[in-house]
Amino acid sequence: MFWKLAAATGVAAIAFGAAASAQTRGVTANEVKLGLPTDLSGVAATYGVSSSNAAKMRFDEVNAAGGVKGRKVTLIVEDQGYQVPKAVQACNKLINRDRVFAFVAPLGTPMNNACFKDQLAAGVPNLFPLSAARSMFEPYHPLKFYNAASYVDQIRSGIDYFVKTKGKKNVCVMYQDTDFGKEILEGAELQTKKLGIKLVEAAGHKPTDQDFTAPLTKLRGAGCDLIAMGTIVRDSIVPYVTARKMGWTNVDFLGSAAAYDLIVGAAQGMEGFYGMGLTDMPYGDSQVASVRNFVVAYKAKYNIDPNIGAVYGYVGADLTIAGLDRAGQNLTTDSFIKGMESIKGYRDIFNGPEVSFGPNIRQGANKSFLAVVKGGRWVRETEPLGF
Repeated sequence: MFWKLAAATGVAAIAFGAAASAQTRGVTANEVKLGLPTDLSGVAATYGVSSSNAAKMRFDEVNAAGGVKGRKVTLIVEDQGYQVPKAVQACNKLINRDRVFAFVAPLGTPMNNACFKDQLAAGVPNLFPLSAARSMFEPYHPLKFYNAASYVDQIRSGIDYFVKTKGKKNVCVMYQDTDFGKEILEGAELQTKKLGIKLVEAAGHKPTDQDFTAPLTKLRGAGCDLIAMGTIVRDSIVPYVTARKMGWTNVDFLGSAAAYDLIVGAAQGMEGFYGMGLTDMPYGDSQVASVRNFVVAYKAKYNIDPNIGAVYGYVGADLTIAGLDRAGQNLTTDSFIKGMESIKGYRDIFNGPEVSFGPNIRQGANKSFLAVVKGGRWVRETEPLGF
């Protein structure tokens, strides 16, 4: 009855909205507080610093234009050093002390997984994490939103393309013996089975390994003509350069988006290495005007060139703004979820895939494109691929 009366007059409706917002964690009539637990000091700090900078940049832009529905967006960044115990501490601070409304662009698969239990129990949405693990959107939870292809999706798309278009027959996998690496292995197993071919060989390694001669010798002996790489930066560069120095040239190497990195593309000896991309690289001379403008604005603000992590942070912030806007004036967790679910056909400024959510859809896109290193930089080889 009160709700009907409140809706009957503008003044009463505004008062009702303010009261409802006051009951929602991290939300007042003038502000919405968001949290970003990330790595500012550890092994993934290049991603954590750049992604949090870009997220702040996007929120600063919207705040300068008056905020979202008149609310300023406040972003609280916490360092987790890419360590699970520190991640749990950072998440608990954001949840219990800062009482943020949602997490945006939190970094790392194990760190996100470690925070989920307390975070989701507190009703804090997890938005657009810097991890392509399926646990970012599976099993289904109304508070989990992820906007791109998973590692499994990416490698399946790449293998499908190489087998059908380039005639590859002997698919192998080289992977970190981690949760991330095993997702690449599983994707290769699923796609080779679907294609009716055998996964010829697989070789695992520790993330800290320096010498890859043994696994490369094993894979070469198996006659691989395509190696799906469950690797990131250093363990993408060293094996590829080593293989070419060994004279092994009749094999292609295919990384996921984890290897689609400016450092990998620019490293000496990486010509011809393939990776699955989600967006354009932030090159200052990009043919896409919006990418060029982003690079200029980011460098002007932070005095450093952006990397791919900055792209992911900016897109995550932009999608969050879209959800907040669609939630309406009376911002609650429920209205925000409905706002997110109403996003259809979203396109970012980096030429990424179309993103859509729905009442039971928490993975906004599942396509990625094939890119290859040419002349020290990444070049798109295909349009977005499925499988």
